[in-house]
Amino acid sequence: MNSLMNLRVATILFLGFSSGLPLALSGGTLQAWLTVEGVDIETIGLFSLVGLPYTLKFLWSPLLDRFSFPLFGRRRGWILVFQSFLLILIFSMSLMSPTKVPWVLAFLAFGLAFASSSQDIVVDAYRAEVLREKERGLGAAVSVTGYRIAMLVSGALALILSEVLGWRSTYMIMAGLMVVGMIAAWLGPEPEDPGTPPRSMKEAVSEPLIEFFSRDGAWLMLALIVLYKLGDAFAGSLSTSFLLRGVGFSVGEVGVINKGMGLAATIVGALFGGALMARLGLYRSLLLFGILQAVSNLSFMVLAMVGKNYAMLVFTIAFENLAGGMGTAAFVAFLMVLCNHNFTATQFALLSALASLGRVYVGPVSGELVADLGWLVFFLITFLAAIPGLVLLWKMRGNIEALEKTVALQR
Repeated sequence: MNSLMNLRVATILFLGFSSGLPLALSGGTLQAWLTVEGVDIETIGLFSLVGLPYTLKFLWSPLLDRFSFPLFGRRRGWILVFQSFLLILIFSMSLMSPTKVPWVLAFLAFGLAFASSSQDIVVDAYRAEVLREKERGLGAAVSVTGYRIAMLVSGALALILSEVLGWRSTYMIMAGLMVVGMIAAWLGPEPEDPGTPPRSMKEAVSEPLIEFFSRDGAWLMLALIVLYKLGDAFAGSLSTSFLLRGVGFSVGEVGVINKGMGLAATIVGALFGGALMARLGLYRSLLLFGILQAVSNLSFMVLAMVGKNYAMLVFTIAFENLAGGMGTAAFVAFLMVLCNHNFTATQFALLSALASLGRVYVGPVSGELVADLGWLVFFLITFLAAIPGLVLLWKMRGNIEALEKTVALQR
């Protein structure tokens, strides 16, 4: 692992932090600020719409493939531009009053979400282009680690600081933390293969799709993207409700063990999985970590059988988050391998949007299954939901290994 830690991987770690920091500042932390200041619930509900750019970012990703900022290379220039906007917007939000000018604050929060999702597009593209073959797993892992730490900083830590320093100072501090990512983008290396930008907007929009679907097994690759994390998304959709209502743990116990220890286990799993990928390769990592993800869902089923048992709770949360972190590292590396460097921004944005479909649509289905069948059968179904993705992965072994070899030869 030590041999893999270098400037490229370190840059990805801090850019992951830069990507994760703004999310809560236009989401959960902002909602807490509005609530504390006494803003009515209807207005708070409307504020949730400011996060819309995160779900639609693939619409303007071709622009970021087509055009380059004149300084700092094809990707780093845009990263620095969006980071500068983010710093200014977060600082400007600190000067606003939620009760006096709520719609000005909403406008700034929407701009924050737009700049943040745009930064994500270019950071994802840069990560896919700058990392060498053996570094992808660890690169994906440290990116997830930086992102999760930043969410903790702008979420839990920001709420604690707001009680001590007030909301204005808290948002000013968060704005200052954007400098961490700016330094990383400034000092980060250029990719060895940055790709060739599309020659026109028409090419920027159409060529990523034409290039992808010209590959053997393209539709099966898309199916694998949707199915690989489906069982994991199913189990996670109602895990908090299960721990509170299904087995009767307190909110504090769930907060400490599920959220606190769970976050630590996810980070450890991502880092361990990323390091292990350098030895196993992409296909074997996807298969092994996918199996562990599926089996970890069965630990929730065991917890549903034994009831309120603290030892089983700790084991379940640790196992599920370790496996999930390992699976996420392999899956992000898989998405990176799938991207052609001429169109990385567009292809990664589209593929990651497709991967999120499972998380979006399993929620309503999960609720119905629990109501009709109970928790024990529900978690058995989440295990079974993971199997089609693993079977498809096994059948596509040749495609994935050939893809990995092709990318390695290009380097």
